[in-house]
Amino acid sequence: MDSGKEPDLIRIGMILIAGFVCLQLSSCATTPKAKTLTKVVRVPETIQPSTTYSEPSDAFLAQPDKGVNPSVLSQEQVQVQSNSMVPETSMTESTSSGPAIVEETEEGEEEADSEEEITYDVPIVLNESVEAHMEYFQTVIRDRFELWLSRSGRYIPLMKEIFKSYGLPEDLVFVALIESGFNPIAYSRAKAVGPWQFIKGTGRKYGLRIDEWIDERRDPIKSTIAAAKYLRDLYNMFGSWPLALASYNAGEGKVMRAMARTRSDDFWDLRSTRYLRRETKNYVPKFMAATIIAKNPEKYGFKLDLWEPLQFDEVVIESPTDLRVIAQAAGVTYQGLKDLNPELRSTITPLNYRDYILKLPYGTKQTFLENFATIPPEKRMIQLRHRIRKGETLSTLARRYGTSVQAIRELNGLGKAYAIRQGNYLLIPMSSKVAARQERQERKELSTTITPTLSEDEPGLKKIVYKVRRGDTLWRISKYFNVPISKIRKWNGMHHTSKLRAGERLVLYLKAEES
Repeated sequence: MDSGKEPDLIRIGMILIAGFVCLQLSSCATTPKAKTLTKVVRVPETIQPSTTYSEPSDAFLAQPDKGVNPSVLSQEQVQVQSNSMVPETSMTESTSSGPAIVEETEEGEEEADSEEEITYDVPIVLNESVEAHMEYFQTVIRDRFELWLSRSGRYIPLMKEIFKSYGLPEDLVFVALIESGFNPIAYSRAKAVGPWQFIKGTGRKYGLRIDEWIDERRDPIKSTIAAAKYLRDLYNMFGSWPLALASYNAGEGKVMRAMARTRSDDFWDLRSTRYLRRETKNYVPKFMAATIIAKNPEKYGFKLDLWEPLQFDEVVIESPTDLRVIAQAAGVTYQGLKDLNPELRSTITPLNYRDYILKLPYGTKQTFLENFATIPPEKRMIQLRHRIRKGETLSTLARRYGTSVQAIRELNGLGKAYAIRQGNYLLIPMSSKVAARQERQERKELSTTITPTLSEDEPGLKKIVYKVRRGDTLWRISKYFNVPISKIRKWNGMHHTSKLRAGERLVLYLKAEES
């Protein structure tokens, strides 16, 4: 080669290389921020991206595991070694700061094309902890996880619509996957209930009714609305989905204290400290692992038989009614009706709940309305919870409530030799006609035991002196007069251990129209 031309060739080569690099950088710089990322990026612990995720619409951020070792999966009590993971696709990661740039090898082109079809609207990281959970789902609890994924087909369409209506990322529905496996009647040792595993306090805070007749934490629609509100509040509080999810598991107070002690607002930083419980440290990686698999289950070897999406009709039940009567009128099975209404804790629609909206199997509404209209009210059997008083027997209860001894035995699972005891409770089946008569009689008796006077202690309210009758409870009195039990205790200087006695007089303060 001519030595005089060699410098020119070198310069030309350098110019071409520089032009190629500039073209690549220009392409990266002009790419707009997207709401979703079309692939999951494997992030080794040596890469330290500098970008942070702040808004739901920001581009996906691949964050490192900050040097945390593969964790013990505390919720499943199984330890998975992440160093045995085999990547699904061969990738080469950029080691520069900022978002990792990924190039697929020729061997992985088919996988890459498939992966590009998968999008995420929450930040998803693929690190050792996430891979450990993915391996756990694919091996240790494979059959169970496959059932959860199959069951998800019943609930995900409705849940996504609800999250969309609240302006939330739809991928958050997979929180229910790791919380309960989309099981409406799931119950934890911590007494969390339903697909979203609400405890009583949080459920009631977000509008769910929980009592002896109904537990709306089990309602897949009402509980999803509550979960959407809660997750929205958590994101508004922390500005980060990883932190919001950690708070969903641990409670916002614990996450706030961990942030204050570490002076960090990054989940992966908090995860490397002792200020979060192991379960919470694993919760976010567990969610990410479940989401990755759920969005592309075939890739990870799951053959699903998806359940049919939830479809139903709705009817208004004006007064407490036996579900078996409703099932018969609709031409469906009692169990099928119960499955559609998992929030119901008894065999009747809830007491003290007028115009209850009941779900019926899709396409049965007209049949139900036609048949139900022909059923006399006295045959629309309902049940009441009755506390046994001294001298009462099954026979006297049956006569009082217009039912039979056998019906009471069957409803309560009582053998023929069982003797009822004073103070115990029984569920009593009775007609709505008898129930209405009983309610009128109780209201009449209550009205004869009150003495209204003007109130000086509570301006704007009328003072009432109520004489306690045999069998009265604070709950019953509070429901009748529509006042909180705490107020009754306060007005009468009662402690939580105080008991009512027949003949005792209670002071109540009511609105004029209610008195």
